[in-house]
Amino acid sequence: MSLHVAPINGTHIHYAQTGPKDGPVLVFSNSLGTDLRIWDDVVAGLSDRFNIVTYDKRGHGLSGIGDAPYDVSLHANDLIGLLDHLGLDQVIICGLSVGGLIAQKVIAEQPKRIRGLILCDTASKLGDYDGWNSRIEAIKADGIEVLGDAIMERWLSPDFRANRPLETAMYRDMLVRTTADGYIGTCVALRDGDLRDAAGKISVPTLCVCGSVDLATPLDVVRAMADMIPNATFELIDGVGHLPCIETPEQLTRLIDRFTKENNLV
Repeated sequence: MSLHVAPINGTHIHYAQTGPKDGPVLVFSNSLGTDLRIWDDVVAGLSDRFNIVTYDKRGHGLSGIGDAPYDVSLHANDLIGLLDHLGLDQVIICGLSVGGLIAQKVIAEQPKRIRGLILCDTASKLGDYDGWNSRIEAIKADGIEVLGDAIMERWLSPDFRANRPLETAMYRDMLVRTTADGYIGTCVALRDGDLRDAAGKISVPTLCVCGSVDLATPLDVVRAMADMIPNATFELIDGVGHLPCIETPEQLTRLIDRFTKENNLV
């Protein structure tokens, strides 16, 4: 895997690309408060046959902050700009949480460019206005650190937190080291983003995945999104929280592999 940076929409976007350049293109878009490393184990299982792109959305990881706050359109246009920079067309997008919302906005903007969607632990409308405002105000007052433990409970299953405490601490560090401007900026995008009207217009093969103990986007929320998307399939990963790419990467990899094969995307 090689690491790169691209000038996109007035800031810089950090990305990695691996796998055969002539393979089907698979792009991963990650969740709020994380960076591209959350996909490492999934990428390792797929990079022999896919041309894989991972990236840090603005305000996260090694990407620039740009002008915050953001909206979903800006995040989507950053991804479109990255695809343009790389000369990539006809792509499959796998988006987690806000990454799934970004994926839905990209296909709404450029439907002919997207061959398939994998929407992990996400929805077409995530959370509510008051909930996001409460989180924003708490972070403005005391920093992301004040919410670190509560967010780990939403991200990771009780079993993972109990049995893998060092990794839990590592992912907590990933969260709290996110810039406040980038995190709050994306909270605003989530607060104001609503793609429910667009969900019914998605016409590409779509796989919706949810961890059974996800507290951030519970099962009924993800299933409701799947019901709105024509011909979408739904898969539940038992005993897993909000980040199946971390807790059960092998199982998520198998689901992606099967979905892409069954829908002639490879």
